[in-house]
Amino acid sequence: MSNSAQIGVTGLAVMGRNLARNFARNGYTVALHNRTAARTHALVEDFGHEGDFVATETAKEFVEALERPRRLMIMVKAGEPTDAVIQEFAPLLEPGDMIIDGGNAHFEDTRRRERDLRGQGIHFVGTGVSGGEEGALNGPSIMPGGSKESYASLGPMLEKISAKAPDGSPCVTHCGPDGAGHFVKMVHNGIEYADMQLIGEAYQLLRDVAGYSPAQIADIFRTWNTGRLDSYLIEITAEVLSHVDAATGKPFVDVVQDRAEQKGTGRWTVQIALDLGVPVSGIAEAVFARSLSGHADLRAASRELVGPRAKPPGESEAAAFADRVEQALYASKIVSYTQGFHEISAGSDQYDWDIDLGAVSAIWRGGCIIRAAFLDRIRAAYDARPDLPSLLSDETFAQEIAAAQDDWREVLVAATRQGVPAPGFSAALAYYDALRADRLPAALTQGQRDFFGAHTYRRVDREGSFHTLWGGDRSEVEA
Repeated sequence: MSNSAQIGVTGLAVMGRNLARNFARNGYTVALHNRTAARTHALVEDFGHEGDFVATETAKEFVEALERPRRLMIMVKAGEPTDAVIQEFAPLLEPGDMIIDGGNAHFEDTRRRERDLRGQGIHFVGTGVSGGEEGALNGPSIMPGGSKESYASLGPMLEKISAKAPDGSPCVTHCGPDGAGHFVKMVHNGIEYADMQLIGEAYQLLRDVAGYSPAQIADIFRTWNTGRLDSYLIEITAEVLSHVDAATGKPFVDVVQDRAEQKGTGRWTVQIALDLGVPVSGIAEAVFARSLSGHADLRAASRELVGPRAKPPGESEAAAFADRVEQALYASKIVSYTQGFHEISAGSDQYDWDIDLGAVSAIWRGGCIIRAAFLDRIRAAYDARPDLPSLLSDETFAQEIAAAQDDWREVLVAATRQGVPAPGFSAALAYYDALRADRLPAALTQGQRDFFGAHTYRRVDREGSFHTLWGGDRSEVEA
């Protein structure tokens, strides 16, 4: 078989199929392979007119169809299936070849696989791909890790198939070595969870406190999407809220069970943040909100608990409240991105990845689920100050939060008084207030820990660790 294909894709479910078509549409010859050969041939039959494909049925044929250095992209389920595919193809490859994992792998698995294959001279490129099936076909945001050598060969191809930001730049950057790409994609998904939770809370507040219908809320979201909240998620929220169920004539959101599912990346974001000691409370609340929604029996048993009932206001008051919700949503959104970028920075330091936060924000401007207009400003903030400790340290964002905080607090007062849960808004404001506080109750916490466990504490007036002898005269000793 002629080794004419510039890239090969194995695993031709929706994402793999669409990425293969994307490569072919952009002028590359694409080798195809799937565990079930019928799916390979169906792709060629249905979409062969879009470009040059080489259909193969065996691993050996697939590898032989690729030009050197071979670029082999895996699009199968994360975990053991990915390991199985690697074990099948690695023995057929040669030093300098590369295996690209485009699935939602855990970054620690990617680090292990990269380390193992490096010993064989094979480059392993853990690559985050965001944008769903539409993005895979028409241009996703792409977050590759791996060696610089592999990116020199693969990068131009990824740049060509990627989404393009409003300024025309490709939405792809080399994130860093080994697991950096999958780590960045993981945090992207964590921010996505928080973003969706905040939007959901805004919807519920507009409905239960302001008394608006789903169709009216859709119009509000469309208005918001023309301003600073301009984003893909706000755009599709308006579409979902305006949709009417054909079978019942009811708003679509009223016929869907209120039990949200998750695939794990948001949960990973929170777990790894705990390991790194990074507070991502907004993302955590979004993950827990989905978990809570799934406990149907617990919720049913608790539905009659005493609490206030919302009382819709008058028309002008409702409109004013909607404006306050917009402020609260925007401020909370800034906090969510602040926490996400903090985790990326901490991960970069922990694993020596040297991730460019400005470049990451730049590639999220197109193709991905969290693409939003204000990412341009985040990029500018990090470009101006690569050592920026927090987005809240940026003067412009700090001013916007300062302008929003009164309305933000009023929204949470209304939510509390009327019994509408807003854990995302609440967590974001608590994080903001904790950062700006002169003193935190952690001093008391350290005193308690020293009392029951002799865990020691540090003083504000001199260096060193100390322990108080609590059971006797309570004298202090240096630990």
